[in-house]
Amino acid sequence: ATVDGLTRSPGDAVAHIMGGFAELEVHPDVVPGLRAMKDAGLRLVTLTNGAASVGERLLTDAGVGNLFERFLSVEDAPRWKPGAEAYAYAAQQCGTELADMLLVAVHPWDTDGAKRAGMLAAWLDRKGTPYPAHFTEPDIVGRTLDEVAAAATGSPR
Repeated sequence: ATVDGLTRSPGDAVAHIMGGFAELEVHPDVVPGLRAMKDAGLRLVTLTNGAASVGERLLTDAGVGNLFERFLSVEDAPRWKPGAEAYAYAAQQCGTELADMLLVAVHPWDTDGAKRAGMLAAWLDRKGTPYPAHFTEPDIVGRTLDEVAAAATGSPR
């Protein structure tokens, strides 16, 4: 099959895009925000619709991979996010209740899915855009991970 405007085979295009993920770096607020959460006694895990190894590499390269208990992927869950089963899978893997977990995400669909599943949710609004009215409101909104961490831990910034 051909795709208009594609200058390489679809397989090569996918490999090129996936290779780009290996070159990503975290935003400057991520490291201090994660450290603040960990220092406050929060348990940290990831849950991705992609490969867990991508997030693990990204956070390890940033020097904070050791702060995380687990790097979870919905590949091992019964359903992808924003399906409730994905969040329930994370709670089961962590041995905790959904109501005791806080999902932090930049995607409104993900915060909505977490809220509908019974979790607390924080929306990391990096662009300063209005939260979509058709989604369930998050418990916390912050422009940086430092702001989200302060709200989640009750600490001053």
